[in-house]
Amino acid sequence: MSDTINFEDFTKVDLRIGTIIDVDDFPKAQNPSFKLTIDFGDLGIKKSSAQITMLYGKKELIGKQIVAVVNFPKKQIANFMSECLILGAVDSQGVILLNPEGPVINGSTVS
Repeated sequence: MSDTINFEDFTKVDLRIGTIIDVDDFPKAQNPSFKLTIDFGDLGIKKSSAQITMLYGKKELIGKQIVAVVNFPKKQIANFMSECLILGAVDSQGVILLNPEGPVINGSTVS
């Protein structure tokens, strides 16, 4: 388990729902990854890199809603600028994306 944080620390993390609208291969990534384009509604379109090629195909990701941290600083990954961090659970098979149980408005907050 990680260090304990207080509730104020948690409230600084901006978790939002977005819908994946485009997926591209990312051959320059150190580990097998996709480049994702995600619609966060009023927050706009953001890009992210995700190591999810083991469990997901490009076609099945289009239209999939995800949970992401949208207030981290941008991060350079190889020749790509990642603008958000998509959340997933890691197990022995790979990363399993966290997503809402049903349709949610893009940009909705997660608390």
